Amino acid sequence: MNAIETLKADCAHFGVAPSILSADFLHMADDIVKIEDAGARVIHVDVMDGHFVPNLTMGIPLIKQLKPFARIPLDVHLMIDNPLVQLPWFLRAGSDIVTIHAETLNASDTISAIELIHENGAAAGVSIKPHTPLDVLKPYIAQLDQVLVMSVEPGFSGQGYIEGSEQRVSEIRAMGNEHGVSHLCIEVDGGINRDTVARVARAGANRVVCGSAVFGADDMGAELQEIERRGAAVYGAPAGGAWY
Repeated sequence: MNAIETLKADCAHFGVAPSILSADFLHMADDIVKIEDAGARVIHVDVMDGHFVPNLTMGIPLIKQLKPFARIPLDVHLMIDNPLVQLPWFLRAGSDIVTIHAETLNASDTISAIELIHENGAAAGVSIKPHTPLDVLKPYIAQLDQVLVMSVEPGFSGQGYIEGSEQRVSEIRAMGNEHGVSHLCIEVDGGINRDTVARVARAGANRVVCGSAVFGADDMGAELQEIERRGAAVYGAPAGGAWY
C-alpha cells in the first residue's frame, strides 16, 4: 500500500505520534528505536522556519537521514510560510505524510498543494491553529487524508492543552462525515498526555502527537503505550497496529 492507502487503513486504530522535537538530539537514533519498539504509529517531525512561527527547528537534511533509518512513516508538519515553494523538497526527502497550515495559503493554493502531495505518493494534511475558523477546511476537506488540530499555539513544545480543543475535533469529524470522508485521520497536537488524551479521543481524534509527555518520561515506551491505551479505551478502536 502507498502512504495514502496505509493512512486510511490506520485510521481504524487509535495511535500516538511521538514528536522528535522533544527527543534527545544527541541520542535521537536510540530514542526512535525505543518508540518504534513500543508501538509508535509514525514519527512526527516538526519543521519550523522562524517566520510562520518564531522558533527554528529541523529540516530537509534530517528527514533525508531519518527516511532509511526509521521503520515507521515520517509525519512531517510544516510550520512554514510559502509551503508551495518548499513542498517538492520535503517530498523528495522522503516525507510520507505532509501537513501544511491552512493559514499560509488561500483555498485554491491549498488545493494545489494537496494535489502536489498526492501526485508524489504521500498523504496530505492541513493543520489549523487554535483560533482559526473551521470553515476554512470546507473547500478541500474531501481531498484531505488528515487534519491536524493544534491544541496549543504552534511553535514551542511543552505548552498546556487549550480548553475546548476537543469541541473543534468533534466539529471536524462531523464535517468530514458530511463531505464523505469518514476515513479522515484527525490528529491533535499540543498538551496531550495521559490526563488529556481521553478528551480528544472521545471527540473523534484517532491520533495524538506527544512530545515531552513521551520523551520526558522515565520509561518513554511505557508512557507511549499508556497514553495510547487510554485514548483507545474511549475511541473504541484497538490500540496499536502496524504500518509495515
